[in-house]
Amino acid sequence: MSTIDSAEVVRLAGLARIDLSEDEVTRLAGELDVIVQAVATVSEVAGADVPATSHPIPLTNVFRDDVPGETLDTAAVLSQAPEAQDDKFAVPQILGEEV
Repeated sequence: MSTIDSAEVVRLAGLARIDLSEDEVTRLAGELDVIVQAVATVSEVAGADVPATSHPIPLTNVFRDDVPGETLDTAAVLSQAPEAQDDKFAVPQILGEEV
């Protein structure tokens, strides 16, 4: 039994203010119906004895100590830049902003 038909797609498109052609309505009705059926199938399989998961494989975070290390010399980094100003990278002005 189809749960998503063309009339439902037209109604939802109207709510979302999306203009769809007849071909798009027909195609989306079929695609959305397949999605709804897939969700229904999963819902049948997932019973009360199946725990909800967000990922099929258990994940664990690996943390390391946040220890400061050597940093790059500002002059050495800026020497590689096309243009620098006041110990910072100079970039082109955008969007006509005032300086």
